[in-house]
Amino acid sequence: MASVRGRPGTTYPAPVAEIRVVEVLAALALTTDLASGVAFEKGLRTCAVATAFTGALGLAGEERRAVFEAALLRAIGCTAHAPENGAMFGDDVAFQASLKELDPGDPAVFARQLQEFGSWAGADAPKLARVFQREAATTGPRAARAGCDVSRALGRRLGLTGAAIDALDEVYERWDGLGIPDGVAGDALTYTARIVHVAEQAVLSHETGGRAAALAEIRRRAGGHLDPDLVAAFTAAAESTLAPLAEPDILAAVLAAEPGPVAFVPFGDVGRLCSALAVVGDLKGLYLLGHSAHVAEVVTASGRLAGLEPSELADLRAAALVHDLGRVTVPSSVWDSPKPLGIADLERVRLHSYWTGRVLERVPALRPLALVASAHHERTDSTGYHRGVPAADLPFAARLLAAADVFAALTEPRPHRPAMSVTAAVAELVDAASAGQLDPSACAAMVEAAGLPRPRLPLPANLSEREAEVLRLAARGLSNRTIGTRLGISDRTVGHHLAHIYDKTEVRTRAGIAVFAMEHGLLRDEQAGVG
Repeated sequence: MASVRGRPGTTYPAPVAEIRVVEVLAALALTTDLASGVAFEKGLRTCAVATAFTGALGLAGEERRAVFEAALLRAIGCTAHAPENGAMFGDDVAFQASLKELDPGDPAVFARQLQEFGSWAGADAPKLARVFQREAATTGPRAARAGCDVSRALGRRLGLTGAAIDALDEVYERWDGLGIPDGVAGDALTYTARIVHVAEQAVLSHETGGRAAALAEIRRRAGGHLDPDLVAAFTAAAESTLAPLAEPDILAAVLAAEPGPVAFVPFGDVGRLCSALAVVGDLKGLYLLGHSAHVAEVVTASGRLAGLEPSELADLRAAALVHDLGRVTVPSSVWDSPKPLGIADLERVRLHSYWTGRVLERVPALRPLALVASAHHERTDSTGYHRGVPAADLPFAARLLAAADVFAALTEPRPHRPAMSVTAAVAELVDAASAGQLDPSACAAMVEAAGLPRPRLPLPANLSEREAEVLRLAARGLSNRTIGTRLGISDRTVGHHLAHIYDKTEVRTRAGIAVFAMEHGLLRDEQAGVG
């Protein structure tokens, strides 16, 4: 994975020589943690515990591998029914978290859980509990089947074992047959799924109450939710099965626990795996479907026209595919709302790019993508989010991605408007560049990639073409005489241009105009021979 280009002196993460498939799967696990409303890295902990459990059970080879994969990606289909859950329960993320703890096999516990159900909705909680009770028997199985469809499709794309994919079909099934979608019970459940069920419940309870709570909870669920024989085996070997939860770096523990042979991503194939992550993110909204792939297509075309190298284009495409992973933290009802968002929802939206970066930075193989992918809502005038940094602090690839995200979104339908025509979207893009919000060079490449003539965008600070030429050379430290010789004008004329430049840019030093040139992408025009 090549590093992306940035301003001189900027250091970015070094490329990873070999990328293990499990590292990409880990990013997917972290994403589904966020979508499910559980503690960050819960999926990694479940994987580590379930894999340790296979050791206590004496499993090896394909059986051990199936448990490892199914536990890691247990929630891979969590966004499949997110828009519908959001429409029904308001906050699909909070709903998912609540669903993981409901236990219809224990009447007393279930009654108490229903009393607390919907707490995220405040005074409307009792109403949501009634909706859940009314819809569980019909909508529940339909939602679970949607998750199974996604799990199967993505599982095959990610190269999971057949046994792991089969187990993902039984994420919400139970030992007592009270699960969904098909009420599979007892030994009819796959052994892999039963192991994962025990490990997951132990991890969820350990999060809030430690070892004692974990063992007490799985014992309570034995014979109902969980296979009683597996519960007995887990508790008997608790010293080893729960040991991974004490590891200081759970990702490192998962990487070390991966059953052999260790699988590596074939050269140039990171994009294929990233496309699976894109699907999970885009399923969060009815109007988001295909957005990440669309952005990847557009930014790749514009990056090629902007002169990026093939390795840089591959990284840029991968970053585009995963740029919206953080969307899963925001309820689908927000993404699908046709109404203006309130302050609280806007704040959640503004944080989605932060979570994209958090997921990618946590995984060594994808860390080089984090800066570009998480900067797609930054703006060259520092008005973007989540960092609010100026253009000079971002590599050109990030500015390309920001322009591509805007263009793709404008040409897609949204709940509050239909899709714009390419011509109308280009006009919006040009306006944003003229207002100093998007990089002019990135926008020009985007317009050309859309099949329209490359526009000559207005220069920042109302500079003229000649003033921009003088500014570029002055930023390099050239004297007035040298600048005049280069441009075929007199020293005095260069001085007049510089006076105008200082007035327009409101700076008075070479360093000041150098920063101005970098912030507004003027040096790239020079390097490309434009201007």
